[in-house]
Amino acid sequence: MWPTLLQIPHTQIRIFSFGVMMLVSLGSALGLASWRAKREKLDPDLIADMAFWVILFGLLGARLSYVWGEWGKEGMRTFVDAVAVWRGGIVLYGSILGGVAGFLIYRALRPFPVRPALDAIAPALAIGIAFGRIGCFLNGCCYGDRSTLPWSVRFPQKSIPWWDHLNHGWISETAARSLSVHPTQLYSAMDGFLLAALLMAYFPFRRRDGEVMALLMVTLPITRFLIEILRDDDSVFLYAMTIAQAISVIVFLAGLAYWAWLLRQPAVRYADVASPGH
Repeated sequence: MWPTLLQIPHTQIRIFSFGVMMLVSLGSALGLASWRAKREKLDPDLIADMAFWVILFGLLGARLSYVWGEWGKEGMRTFVDAVAVWRGGIVLYGSILGGVAGFLIYRALRPFPVRPALDAIAPALAIGIAFGRIGCFLNGCCYGDRSTLPWSVRFPQKSIPWWDHLNHGWISETAARSLSVHPTQLYSAMDGFLLAALLMAYFPFRRRDGEVMALLMVTLPITRFLIEILRDDDSVFLYAMTIAQAISVIVFLAGLAYWAWLLRQPAVRYADVASPGH
């Protein structure tokens, strides 16, 4: 855990690791999506213009979801706490839902081929998740349940897991570290990198535009559901599931329905029929 990357000497200005990793996450996602869009013969400016709407609404959705779930708890009781996103605190599915809203707004303002664009965005989402979760690990949020596995980690005093374990009475106020927990943030980061590799490898095999996004929609919910079992920072929401698990089920079913719909569409890809330089 390394929440503060550096502090400018003789000032109170701090550079937070979470904020830096969010910039890395957004930059890598934008770069990959732009490169993939060119490969799909989409307008090169499409992704850059769309990114403003997707990132803006994605961050709003991610933060609002977190604030909604954490309001009233330690460190989330004032307006300043609510807007201090650089200190960490976002919800993955909140960012996805917000990003979808931004995507639809931009699509209404500037029509473009939707399914090819979704395919270009899919691996970018996965790589963005990977780097974002590294930021979560450095910040100490999104931690796992107690564990005795060799790769378990212990977070330092006054970290989020430390406070949680103290409130449960599992450690004393003099404890230097939390109990050993699953590094679920790193599990999610590895999952993001693997999903990005899978999606990139699938591009040559897809027969229709939209299949890459459909693949993400049926794989990410499975891995997120399983990793969520090992987490210890979310309460039960519905039928012994956390809210993330409940949303995972919905996204998975939507992915299956989307793929079933795609199979009824003509086997054609935009990149194969678009004119050169389109």
